[in-house]
Amino acid sequence: MERHSLTTLCYIEKEDQYLMLHRIKKKNDINQDKWLGVGGHLEEGESPEDCLLREVKEETGLTLLSYRLRGFITFVSDQYPDEYMFLYTADSYEGSLMDCQEGVLEWVPVEKIDSLPIWEGDRIFFELLKDEIPFFSLKLQYCKDSLEAAVLNGSPLELLEERDLNGCTTGNVRARFMMHRDGMLHGTSHVWVVRPNEKSGFDLLLQKRSAGKDAYPGCYDISSAGHIPAGDDFLISAVRELSEELGINAAPEELTFVGLHEEQEDAVFYGRMFRNHEISHVYVYEKMVDERQLVLQKEEVESVLWMDYEECLNRMKDGTLINCLNEKELHMLARWYQKKGLTGQQHL
Repeated sequence: MERHSLTTLCYIEKEDQYLMLHRIKKKNDINQDKWLGVGGHLEEGESPEDCLLREVKEETGLTLLSYRLRGFITFVSDQYPDEYMFLYTADSYEGSLMDCQEGVLEWVPVEKIDSLPIWEGDRIFFELLKDEIPFFSLKLQYCKDSLEAAVLNGSPLELLEERDLNGCTTGNVRARFMMHRDGMLHGTSHVWVVRPNEKSGFDLLLQKRSAGKDAYPGCYDISSAGHIPAGDDFLISAVRELSEELGINAAPEELTFVGLHEEQEDAVFYGRMFRNHEISHVYVYEKMVDERQLVLQKEEVESVLWMDYEECLNRMKDGTLINCLNEKELHMLARWYQKKGLTGQQHL
């Protein structure tokens, strides 16, 4: 088996459409029934541009007049040799489309591509093309047909799984930035660090999000929270986030499950739309915590603050607490605490 291959792939543009090849004709095709651009393997002595022009001509009958190299894609798989692909787009050509021996050619509106059966990693570079990134290097790692990891310009991308309202996965994996761009339902874990008090019954440990966060920078938030990476579950992620963000090394059995919480909100950060739709497992951590001994993850957490539950609610309502908390989730905590018999305040 060959150790690796060099290929080109081109998406020809016309009036907000891409020329796509539905791979349904070729036998033993690893891309069977997938929709791709047009391209193929470099032959001996060819440059990527030589290969691009030849493959487009052979597969479509078109002669490219204007094209751009947009990115370099590295494919790693447990089933196939590594592939290194030069990704192009083209916006000018001459000639007429002809039948292709490898599949059916069709002009597809860009906004409909995501609904087609395409490789999960392709969805990522389509977003990068849409954003007009001048040039990028993207590494995509597959296990069988599932996307396991993605690295953009040397930095790992966080991969999340779409979930239903029960928190179960649907099988769709997306990069985090795509989840928030499209408002797809994904999983998060929320851990509230609490302690009893003589006011409303208990204090909440609030974290202040770092100023560099991509969403809600500088806002007071849940004690510890995070997305559920693809392949992980809620409890394991909750334990990990608590350790990474606050330096609290808790055992899974030390977290008490409070309930399932759905939240949906649209906002704009740094000029970009941020659509958050999450289903969360909410946990409580009750062991004694000395905030002075916490080890904060500076990239995520600027500081922490103990605040009485009722004071937190009141300051959320009067606007004196800059926060991204959810009032319904706080009421969920209060109901749980009331059942525990730790507070009997009338407002609960």
